[in-house]
Amino acid sequence: MITRVEGLLYGADYNPEQWPESVWKQDVNLMRDAGVTMVTLGVFSWARLQPAEDQWDFEWLDRLMDLFHSRGIAVDLATATASPPAWFVRQYPQTLPVTADGVRLEFGSRQHYCPSSPVYREAATRLARTIAERYAEHPALALWHIHNEYGDHVAECFCDVSAEDFRSWLRERHGDDIAQLNFAWGTEFWSQRYSDFAQIEPPRTAPGPINPGQLLDWRRFSSDALLACFLAERSVLKEVTPEIPVTTNFMSMMKDLDYWKWAANEDVVSDDAYPDPADGSAHVLAAMNYDLMRSLGNGRPWLLMEQAPSAVSWRAVNVPKTPDQRRLWSLQTVARGADGVMHFQWRASRAGAEKFHSALLPHGGTQSRGWRETVRIGEELAQLKEVAGSRIESAVAIVLDWNSWWALEAEDHPSARVRLREQILSWYSVLHRWNHVVDYVPPDADLSPYKVVLAPNLYSVSTENAARLTDYVYGGGYLVVGFFSGIVDELDHIHQGTDGTGGGYPGPLREVLGVAVDEWWPIADGRSVPVTFSADEEAAKAKKKHVSASSGIGYHPAPAAVRWSEWLGTTTARSVAHYTDGPLKGRPAVTCNEFGEGRAWYVSCDLGGDIEKVLGEAVRPAVVWPSLASTLAFTGVEVVCRSSETHHYYFLLNHSDKPVDLGSSLPYGAVNLLTGNRPTHLAAQGVVVLKVGRIGR
Repeated sequence: MITRVEGLLYGADYNPEQWPESVWKQDVNLMRDAGVTMVTLGVFSWARLQPAEDQWDFEWLDRLMDLFHSRGIAVDLATATASPPAWFVRQYPQTLPVTADGVRLEFGSRQHYCPSSPVYREAATRLARTIAERYAEHPALALWHIHNEYGDHVAECFCDVSAEDFRSWLRERHGDDIAQLNFAWGTEFWSQRYSDFAQIEPPRTAPGPINPGQLLDWRRFSSDALLACFLAERSVLKEVTPEIPVTTNFMSMMKDLDYWKWAANEDVVSDDAYPDPADGSAHVLAAMNYDLMRSLGNGRPWLLMEQAPSAVSWRAVNVPKTPDQRRLWSLQTVARGADGVMHFQWRASRAGAEKFHSALLPHGGTQSRGWRETVRIGEELAQLKEVAGSRIESAVAIVLDWNSWWALEAEDHPSARVRLREQILSWYSVLHRWNHVVDYVPPDADLSPYKVVLAPNLYSVSTENAARLTDYVYGGGYLVVGFFSGIVDELDHIHQGTDGTGGGYPGPLREVLGVAVDEWWPIADGRSVPVTFSADEEAAKAKKKHVSASSGIGYHPAPAAVRWSEWLGTTTARSVAHYTDGPLKGRPAVTCNEFGEGRAWYVSCDLGGDIEKVLGEAVRPAVVWPSLASTLAFTGVEVVCRSSETHHYYFLLNHSDKPVDLGSSLPYGAVNLLTGNRPTHLAAQGVVVLKVGRIGR
């Protein structure tokens, strides 16, 4: 991944401009004591590096780069373009971003720039080139860090410059014939037809609902506009230093940016992750995001660029991590494929908006508990250095498409309560509890490596991608599709039949699913609809024959649909579950279709955690669990295996508050890399990393 550093990376953002130079040497020596192997440098240093348009100051950074190299610490050097300085903003006020309401945002925070501004892009690439040419041959340079957290504060700009850029983007997407755009946006509705591209503006605040085709293209454009900024800097860096890998730090499963397109232009995928210590299930959401980061890089090891050592400073209530939680969550990232654990930041700030944000070196210095934990984690990551470069294999994939996500969550749909990330999380949580590792795939991916493919929602799907899913099932794959899928094409047009009578829902997925949806039936807030699974019904009948009513059988709440249901009919599928009350009583709720050599399930409602019943029927017969993962499923222990050519590395992460007896469940010859011994138990909030030789190696 990063060839100039061996083993797992460990470190943090360092902001030396906040401190007198007399502190720098002390900091670097403490980094060595803590086992730091790499620092991120210069993320917000634009004002210091370029005090005026034609004035530069690199001497301080020269001394730092030399200092880090002399102590054997590598540098992830940032291009510093995320926060333009005051002189730039005052000299070029037109570069400040504008909201949909026409408000021009001011200087005084960060990311205060219009992504489409040629003035900003020119200044940013000039800065990137100047930095690259100065440090191209510096031995400390190990990684380029472009910008910082694209889209965090400003994911879109509605100024006149953005409007012109949008029109150019539309010409490239739809061609010069305005009729093609009118068709794509369905502008005959509400007399919105355009006769010239010059008439098109961004979707600024309007009297009522805005054209959904325009909004969808705006989402695509806004992601591409920021990507163009990234690519401009990347081009400069690759020209000057082609051998140095390039990254920019993502923000987990972020809606605003199509990370499939972004990751294709990164050498290393990196992520900033800030799970909430007060949330008892935060580790599940974190695992879901980490699996995405690994998938974005096609299975390559990725880099955790930022996490908080303890508390953050920007939540309403900033609960700190316990020492065990800090260690557990750090090693969870390595378990899920990260080859580095970085933090924000090294030394806690004494001023500014993040002065109460935790750091590897807290305000209390080396006498603090936090510092002792910093040293401990550094030592343990050094013990795990041989894990670096190993990979994770998965038999289960989740289809994730940003275009479908954007279209799904547009306005004026049957329900505003449907959110893709929450839908994915409810399905993912079941797989996490079973210790199944998941890959994410785009809708046009090769699905042949997977036994099971899940699409919690695929509201928008092209006929070509629907055909891929159909062929996958026909060839023997297992597919599970969630409600409100197959509704529109890539233009956000309802799928239609070729005979003009309408195609019906779920569009091009009807054949493989063997169902027809007559009408959507969203469920009102605070209400639910009971659902009965056929297997449960049969089991209840059998039990009733053998057990008396007074036997004291325990009560188990019946599954229920919330937020969404559908008037569903079957064509070739069989009903797996049905609604047992309300207007849909007796109608299918979940179906299974035997298709070719495979099977396809359709879930017409939001079952929340009860989706486990469907996924169990689809996943368990198709996927072979590693014995250790299956043994520890449902115990609160997360089991993930990373593999090299010669060894398996099993990470056992106990997220529960109870110790777990490992007994005889461990593979023969397994040794805990953190202790050198064969473990017998796993402490509450504890971690074990087992090294096991691969058979035949």
